[in-house]
Amino acid sequence: MKKILFVASESVPFIKTGGLADVVGSLPKCFPKEYFDVRVIIPKYSMIKEEFKNQMQYITSFYLDLNWRQQYVGILTAEYEGIRFYFIDNEEHFSGDRPYAGMPWDLEKFAFFSKAVLSVLPVIDFRPDIIHCHDWQTGLVPVYLHERFQGSEFFRGIKTVMTIHNLKFQGVWDIKSVKSITGLADYYFTPDKLEFNKDANYLKGGLVYADAITTVSRTYAEEIKTPFYGEGLDGLMRAREHDLRGIVNGIDYDEYNPETDRYIYKNYSARTFRKEKSRNKTALQQDMGLDVDPKTMMIGIVSRLTDQKGFDLIAYMMEEMCQDGIQLMVLGTGDPKYENMFRHYAWKYDKKVSANIYYSEELSHKIYAACDAFLMPSLFEPCGLSQLMSLRYGTVPIVRETGGLKDTVEPYNEYEGTGTGFSFANYNAHEMLGTIRYAERIYYDRKREWNKIVDRAMAQDYSWGNSARQYQELYDWLA
Repeated sequence: MKKILFVASESVPFIKTGGLADVVGSLPKCFPKEYFDVRVIIPKYSMIKEEFKNQMQYITSFYLDLNWRQQYVGILTAEYEGIRFYFIDNEEHFSGDRPYAGMPWDLEKFAFFSKAVLSVLPVIDFRPDIIHCHDWQTGLVPVYLHERFQGSEFFRGIKTVMTIHNLKFQGVWDIKSVKSITGLADYYFTPDKLEFNKDANYLKGGLVYADAITTVSRTYAEEIKTPFYGEGLDGLMRAREHDLRGIVNGIDYDEYNPETDRYIYKNYSARTFRKEKSRNKTALQQDMGLDVDPKTMMIGIVSRLTDQKGFDLIAYMMEEMCQDGIQLMVLGTGDPKYENMFRHYAWKYDKKVSANIYYSEELSHKIYAACDAFLMPSLFEPCGLSQLMSLRYGTVPIVRETGGLKDTVEPYNEYEGTGTGFSFANYNAHEMLGTIRYAERIYYDRKREWNKIVDRAMAQDYSWGNSARQYQELYDWLA
């Protein structure tokens, strides 16, 4: 039986700010219990809901020396959906109303967390074969393991995996502060270790010392070896390419299921979508004050409104798109210039554009179920989950060919009758508009072809079971 420990800064259902939490909460459930004992360890944030805190049992506490001061470490545990979770408690680091406080506070918080994770293992009597670390917040785990824990019999031979969810975030700060926070010797602050453009870089430390590196799609694994996507670490990625693999994320097929989804107006399946899907559309049109017409093509956007997600392309073409026979359904928050741009068009074309500048889980499900197409013209997208949800709901994705979008959406080919969506290659507003208009043409003029695209989209399997099998291979190869 292989023992695996997931170490991360967030996990559903306890705390979530992004896709990372979905991976950490969903993936462990998908490994066969007879071969794998997978457990998860995260911080015990004070904003975790009371209902979950009440399920936690206190194990023990001790003091940890974080360079120049002693810090309290409390250990709690709870079981959720068959998975054992551990929580590291420390009021000073994990109180407050959000999990991340920004730099430089997060550096000390996650240095403490990384060291505490390793320190609690003998106490809870769990010796993992593999410690699976997620993103920069856990980058110091492989470093500390190498630096001070390998010497003891208990830790000898433990392997580490580092997963990059988004290379843009690396945990970078000046060397002097990081040295003081972490207590690591000068030896670790050289260009082949933590040093990065004269600063110190947590993620880089993890990538140098981990036994294997994964990222969240095959294409992104290739892209990060290039200067454009590599965020300054492309050289290291090329040097470690034999230890690097891309495994696409999944989504929870129970939670995102049009047949049982409690949020949507009318449940439907791959068999019944031709009749029932448009009922979701007309109900949403009515609720949002748009023209009610089941035949109008509706395009959805559920996203953070940022440059990374391609909103400069949309802003450039928004007036043109509003001239077409389509409706736009937008949900999300982000950069004020994009929030205001959507508000403006929702005012100017109030029967065609609905701008919902907030976040709502319920409305996001309604949009996935009601829309005909879903737009994601990202500049870069390590994996992306929205296109997977769209496929599941038979909402045809229109994406840029980058990262996980390229790996999961097969472009429609009218000559071969293949494809599950529409895509364009260059980061170019005209190319995006051309692709949207091509999709409109198929939707309006070749409805049977469109329905076949939906059939193929809904037949895809991007459940977590698929990803888990690939992680299983990785674990077997490592230990």
